[in-house]
Parts: sequence; structure tokens; C-alpha cells
Amino acid sequence: MAAATRLTALLLAAAQLLRTAGSLEISIPSMDNITITIKPRSSTLQPCKMCILHTSCVTELKIMSGQKKQFRFDCSTPEKYFVMEIQRNIDCITGSCPFGDVHLSPSGLPRLNKTFIWNVKASKKVGLQLKFSTPWLRQIGPTETCPDLVTYNISNCIDTTTVNIGTFCRNGSVSRVKVQGGIVMSLQIPWDASLTTSGFNIANRSSIKRLCIIESTFKGASSATLMSPNYPLGFPEDELMTWQFVVPSNLRASVFFHNYSLSNCERKEERVEYYLPGSISNPEVFKLSDTQPANIAGDFHLSLQGCDQDAQNPGILRLLFQVIVQHPQNEENVTYFIDLSKERNLTMTILPNLMPSEGRLAFEPVCLICKDPRTCDHNLTLTSGTVHRISFLCNDLQRLKITAEKTIACWDIRFCHRKSYALTVPTSIAQLPIRLDKFVWKLLAPEEINVEIVSPSLKLQQHVSELKCNASYSYGIVSTTQRKELNLGVFCPGGAIEKIQMRDNITITFRTFGKRFLNESVNQDLKMSFVPFIKEECIFTVTPDPEDKVYLQTPNWYDGLPPHVTVSWNITVPRKQAAHLTFSKDRMGIACETGRAYVNIKEQKPRAEEIVRREDEPLPEPLDMYHHFWVNISNCKPVDKKLLSLQFRVTFMQRKTDLVVIIAAVVGAGLLIAIGFIICCIRKKKKKNQNPAVGVYNANVGVYTANVGVYNANINTRMPGKQAFFRKRREDNNSHVYAVIDEAMVYGHLLKESKGSVDPEVDVYRPFDGPIGDVPPTPPPLSFRKEAKVSDAQDLPSLTLTDTEIYTFAHHKPEDSQSNGDTNSKSNGDMSMSLLENKEQEGSME
Repeated sequence: MAAATRLTALLLAAAQLLRTAGSLEISIPSMDNITITIKPRSSTLQPCKMCILHTSCVTELKIMSGQKKQFRFDCSTPEKYFVMEIQRNIDCITGSCPFGDVHLSPSGLPRLNKTFIWNVKASKKVGLQLKFSTPWLRQIGPTETCPDLVTYNISNCIDTTTVNIGTFCRNGSVSRVKVQGGIVMSLQIPWDASLTTSGFNIANRSSIKRLCIIESTFKGASSATLMSPNYPLGFPEDELMTWQFVVPSNLRASVFFHNYSLSNCERKEERVEYYLPGSISNPEVFKLSDTQPANIAGDFHLSLQGCDQDAQNPGILRLLFQVIVQHPQNEENVTYFIDLSKERNLTMTILPNLMPSEGRLAFEPVCLICKDPRTCDHNLTLTSGTVHRISFLCNDLQRLKITAEKTIACWDIRFCHRKSYALTVPTSIAQLPIRLDKFVWKLLAPEEINVEIVSPSLKLQQHVSELKCNASYSYGIVSTTQRKELNLGVFCPGGAIEKIQMRDNITITFRTFGKRFLNESVNQDLKMSFVPFIKEECIFTVTPDPEDKVYLQTPNWYDGLPPHVTVSWNITVPRKQAAHLTFSKDRMGIACETGRAYVNIKEQKPRAEEIVRREDEPLPEPLDMYHHFWVNISNCKPVDKKLLSLQFRVTFMQRKTDLVVIIAAVVGAGLLIAIGFIICCIRKKKKKNQNPAVGVYNANVGVYTANVGVYNANINTRMPGKQAFFRKRREDNNSHVYAVIDEAMVYGHLLKESKGSVDPEVDVYRPFDGPIGDVPPTPPPLSFRKEAKVSDAQDLPSLTLTDTEIYTFAHHKPEDSQSNGDTNSKSNGDMSMSLLENKEQEGSME
């Protein structure tokens, strides 16, 4: 029995030992006025329980001053499920305040995530100061977290309203915070942190007569981001707060407002005030929308003043800003003048290559652009019409770049037709020691006015994979409408494209590469003008040199030529050269849903054969072209979103003299000599007979007669084409012009006397029955033509195309040639009637 009793006692003692093993004890002295609460991290069902010894398990445990509690957790990782809050109330109104260092008490607390809260009550006439030990604090936004999870939060009470002064992390520039009246300070510490001190002390100060004062102290080059209380919510109505900045004398400070909003004021005005070193007008008042002071040498103050807000619609006053403190930069005392006084509709911006990232830990000096010593910013925009004076706070100007934009518009062709505009970067911009990232020209005009771009001396090369641009700058050209965008491609100087004609609004983006542009900027020669309407979307005029190898490709190379778009290339073949035209692939590679896609090739010579290929046919084999020629590409609406992208190459070789051509030239010369001989014989016969009626028409003569060419000064058979380069031309003396008439009408009586017929010994010159030359071939089934009215033979010279006229696709209709023939016939008839009248007069005289 005794043995059984002893065994039972041992078992009870073992059970008691097991129950007390792993237990925790918290004891709070009665004088500390501390309350500790242990509670779950979330409201969900917890797999871990907290049990008080000798009682049941609970979900929350509260321990007041003067109490001692023992408890344990029935899991090995309670930090995952429970948190601890330690709140201490300090009454500085009725009792003495424990000024000095603030300790983390009580000690020996469980390893849980802890939040220490010090609630200090003080009179509204008293200012309390929180002074932080190094490395001081850094303010963060409401959505940010501290890297080490050690977080400070400072709040204040205005009557019954709590104002959040800010949330802070360790390692910053905020060294002190002064608050009017009471203060609530909280410190969050993760369960595994080794922090043993609070890192701040509390001191009593006189009234500061404002909501708070935040002091930011800089020891070296660095930056600080600060926010107004309650950010991003509203700053309290009609309140005042101040930031004090301590800056070493060898550094310079600059202020930048990154985000702010204004409330609706009934009285007063929201503003910021600066007390700046050396200023004779302190305080200097700025609006929040103004550029804030920069390049400040020494300590300064910044205050934010609210207003009386509209009760119905108060709005929100808030401010987030940055202070950058760095060493004076190398370019500080260098002034640059940018002359934009003669420019119109131009804006340029100087900005960093990459904006500094907010909240970065490692400080990097920034580049600032200044209009005057106190007005600086990360970027600066200048407008045309004046001369600007700027300087830089930057140790490396390569960290800056320039972008510019200029608009050239024409809304009435009468005021801008044939007027040339230079598309060149102004010298004062090009010569700045800053990289020109891009310069954009926007060329605006209504649909009936088109744009012509010319590079007369340098010419343009199209950037293609086979022949890439290697210049220090390039042009990206895009034609845009409400319906489509046509990206012509990227071009650089040193090619063969002399002129580009385009429809719709045009955007030209000029970009530079490397430092060579500083030397090559003086060679820019691109010009533009507004011209009348053209029906093609784009026409390229290509004038290569004999040694050039020209690569050309359709616009929208990567996205494909848009549906129902036509593009043409007018390619000049150098003298004594032959062009070799080669396409980069065998077929177009598309199928059409509506319409047809065509490739048309035609030399610019009389009776030239036109080569036409549809999308379902193979592209032409390599061709040799001996005259200037057109290449025309027209798209249909492809099926399955297939793309039409074609590239072709033109190379040149010395033209070989063809024996057939030589023989044809000799035969042609012989024919001309024979024709001249016949004309001379006829004129001699006419003088010998001395009969003014020799040309009387005789309808009864039925013999076969030959046609000869008789000089007629009233006919102008000048072919449409470009103006000659010589002042004296054959058409000026009409030595080559002939009208074709019936010989029987003039010499019928001589044939009758000879009682026989005269057979022509040679062929005769016949006038050309249609225009040839500088018009592109017509892509079936489209047909475009240049409208021109020809009233009589004197109007024919008006059809001559000059270098600056617009070319359109046109097959001249048969009636054009018929019209020329009618004119000749009419001239012949008039001559015959005149001769008949002379004959009748001679008969009457006899």
C-alpha cells in the first residue's frame, strides 16, 4: 500500500513537472503603468494554443501592471501565430515626465513579433522632442516596408483627431521630430531582431506654435524623401509645419516637388515658405506649382502652410518632395546660350538619360539644369522665339540628353506652295556638349496638300539588312492618317534617293549616334516643301552614281504594305551605264482577298515594253535596263493577314555598244539624208515652174502618190519631258519639224502630165503619236493620269514636265494621239485651201 502511494505521488510530480516545463512567466511592476497583450496574428482558427497554468487555454492574454502570469504554447513556433503589444502610458500633465532615454521594458519577453507603444500626454502649450540616435531615420510611404522590419511611427493628437506625422525606417537623415502637445510613438520589432534599445529619447521643449518640426541632417552627399503628415491623405486644415535641413558648408542642396495636390480654400492661400542662407527677402514664398530653389549653400528651412477649407468640398492638401545634397559640380560656372529667336513652333527638353530611382539606398549624384543659380531641375523645357541662358550642375554631361520637336504646317497651298523649309537641327542645339537623342519634325497639311522631301547633295540611303546605315545620324519617316500608318523606313545620308513625295501628315524623327554628329551636323541638307496632291501614297526619285549599289524596299517592312497602297520608284540610269535590277525573292508571297497586287516595270523610252506581274505570278528574272525606268508596286487586300514586303537591288555596269544599234543609226541617218535630198529636188522644181498654183487639189487624179515631209512652222511636236540643259534648242528654230501632207494635193498636175505614178524611194518621218518619259507605268486595273487641256497646237508646250512637278500614273488614251493627228490634218487642209485660193486669183488675172 505504501509503495502504491509513493508511486502515485511520483506520477503526480512528473505530471506537474511536464506541465511547468516550457512555461513562460511575465511579471509587471505596479509603478510602470504598462499593459501587455498577447493575441493571435489573424482571426482564423489557430493550430497553436496558449494555455495558462492551472487553468484552461485561451486565445488572448492581457497582463496589467502589478500582475504576474505563467503560460505556455503547445507548439514549437508560436511566433507564426501570436504577436505581442506592449503599451506604456506617460502622463506629463498631472505627473512628472520620464525624460531621457526610452528603454524597452520589461525584459525577458517571449520571442514574438513585438510592438512597443509610448502614449505621452502633454499640454497643448508644450512641445515634445524625440531625438534619435545615429544612424537616424528615413521616412517611407504608407505602402513601403523597412528592409530589417524595424519600423517607427509617430502620431499626434489635435483635440480628438489623430494625425500621422510619418512612418520611418532606420538609416536616414531624420535626426529630430518636435511635436506640439501629446505624442504617440510606436516601434515594431520582429521576433528574431537583436534590438535592445529604443534608439530615441524624449525631451521637454517650449511651444513650437505649429503642428510639428522635422529636422533632417546631412553629413555628406545624399538625398532624402519626405512627406506631409497624413500623406497620402490630407494635411490638417489651416495648420503649419516645418522641415529644418542641416547641410555642410561644402555641399549644395536642391528641392524637388514630386507629388502634390491642393485643397479648396475659402480663406488664405496654400503655400511654401523658405528661409534661405544669404537671402535678403526671407521668408521667400513659393506656390507648390513653382520650381523650387536649388543649389542652396548652407542650412535652410521649408514650411508648409494650409488654409481654411471649403466645408462642402474641402479637397486634399498633400506634398511629397525630395532634397538632394551633393558637391558643387564641374559645369556650375559655365553658361551656355541657346538661340531659338528665329525658330517657330519649336520646343526642346534637356533631361537625364535615366531618371534616378526613388528610395535607392546608394546615393548617386544627379545632373541638374539651371535657368539661374537658384532655379534648377532634373529636366528643362525651352521654347522658340527667344535666347535662353542655361548652366548645369552635373559632373558628367553624358548623363543628359536632348529631345526637340518642331511643327511645320500648311493649311492653304497658296501661301506655302514651292516654299522650301530646311529640316536641319539649329546650330545652337547641335553644338551643345549634350547628346541629341532625337529631333522630330511634324509636317501637317490637309489631304489635298502633300509633302516633298529633298536631299539634293548628300542624298539618302535606305537602311536595310544588306546595306546598313553607318552615318552619325538617321531619319525615320512615317506617313500617318486616321486610317493607316505608312512607315517608309530609316534613312541616312550618303545614298541615291534624292527626293521622296508623300501624302498625308508626315513625322520625321532625326536621331544621332556617337560624337561624330558634332562634326557632321554642318553638312545637313534635307529640305521639304508642300506640293499639290498626288494619287500615289509615295514616290521615290532615285538618282544614283555609276558606282552605287542601291537597295530599296517597300514601306512597313516588318508589318507589310497596307492594303490598296501604291508605291513607285523613279530610277535614273547614269549616262553610258546599264542598270541591273534584281528582286530578293521569286514571288510576292501573298494571296489576295479583294483586288490584285501588281509589280510594274517600264523603261522611260518610246514604245517601251511594260513588264507586269501579279501576285499569283513569279517576279521578273534579273533585268538589264538601258534607260531611266519606273518600278511600281501595288498591294491588294491579302488573305490570312499575309504581308507584302518586297526588296530589290539595282547595280550598274558600263554599257556595251550594240552592233544592231550602230547599224540602225547608220540606216536612220541615210533615211534623213534621202528625205532631205527629195525635199531639195521638189523645191527646185517648184522654183523652175514658177507657178503659184502648183498645189491645186485635183480630185480626179487617181494615181498612187507618196507622202513627203514638208516644213511647217505651225506645228510643235515637242515631246513631254524634262527641260534641256542648253539655252538654244532644236525646237526653237523648228529645223526638225515636219507636217505630213498628201503629195498629190500639191503636185497633182505634174503627175497628170507624166501620166504615171511616182513610187516613194524612201520611208518618211512620221510624228510621234503619244507622250513618253517621266511618268510611271499604270498598275492594272488602276489608271491615273495628269489632267491637261490642249486647245490647239500652241498649247502643247504646257505639257512639258519640269523637275518639280508631280508625276502620276497615266496611259495616254488613243484620243490623245488622234488629237495630234487632227491638228496636223487641219494644218494640211488649211495649206491646201490657201493654195487653191492663190490658183483662182491667178486665173482671174490671166
